[in-house]
Amino acid sequence: MDIPFWIYFVVAGIILSAYMVIRTGREERQMEEEIIEREGEIYMERLEKEREDKKKTQNSAG
Repeated sequence: MDIPFWIYFVVAGIILSAYMVIRTGREERQMEEEIIEREGEIYMERLEKEREDKKKTQNSAG
């Protein structure tokens, strides 16, 4: 049985598309994790600053 040559191109296209989807998904996930980490660090810094401000006001009032 002879397979037409264009079938090879279709199969190669499917494989290439699957690879690109996996690679792009992995990159997006890494970017999202970096953004979440940065937001978490900013939040923790803000909490620490609020704690320090509360200690300063308690020490000066008390």
